[in-house]
Amino acid sequence: MHRFFAPGADRAGVVVGLPDDEARHLTQVLRLGPGEAVRVFDGQGHEHAAIVADAGRAGVRVRTGRAVPAPPEPGVRVTLGAALLKGRKVDAVVRDATMLGVHVIQPLVTLRTEVPARRFGAAAARRWTRIAIASAKQCGRAFVPRIHPPLDLGRFLDGANADAGLRLLLVEPAAAAGAASVRTLAGEPRPSSAVVAVGPEGGWTEIEVAQAARAGFRPTTLGRRALRAEAVPVAALTVLHFVWRDDDPPGAPAAAGMEG
Repeated sequence: MHRFFAPGADRAGVVVGLPDDEARHLTQVLRLGPGEAVRVFDGQGHEHAAIVADAGRAGVRVRTGRAVPAPPEPGVRVTLGAALLKGRKVDAVVRDATMLGVHVIQPLVTLRTEVPARRFGAAAARRWTRIAIASAKQCGRAFVPRIHPPLDLGRFLDGANADAGLRLLLVEPAAAAGAASVRTLAGEPRPSSAVVAVGPEGGWTEIEVAQAARAGFRPTTLGRRALRAEAVPVAALTVLHFVWRDDDPPGAPAAAGMEG
């Protein structure tokens, strides 16, 4: 059944309007009209069966019905700090991070960021939100991560320092001296939250690694191979989901005996 993003559709028996992009998709692409059965989710974890009430020039409104169980969110609420990348690579990071259950996405400006942050303004933020919504629709997720405007790494580290959860700085193999392997997390209790920071194409500078360590971040490597910057988030999140056994209920121990 077709799914649509409908902010405010958090309970049964309400009539809510679809955002313009969703309304156009319903009427112009799928050619749906009043009386059609659909599903809607509010981006905060709620999903409902619904009926299209109105579909015209004034927009599309749906009436919500019974609640539909949404796939459970990961047991660890992850904030992903991802350095701005060249071209449209951040689009792929947003798409994949949404699919893998990230709760918050914070684009970062680092010392080796090659693109001026001013290029990632309001238009980019709107595009990233649309991508996150589309990814949530495609993968069946009922939650859409919050995407913040780009932030300087120093300010990000200062804010993350107040978080009681785990803090990881993903580093490349060439800079892994003193860094722990992600395998070591398999022997630790699963955190309730985590902040995971991923660097730009050129990697972190020594100054940034030291700055992050002072803020409580643990330099961590995924292995011996250097990955493309846009591939690191999806690889890291996939490994972390396995280590944390995110399909298990809260309080479950982390996975043990991880090889690599």
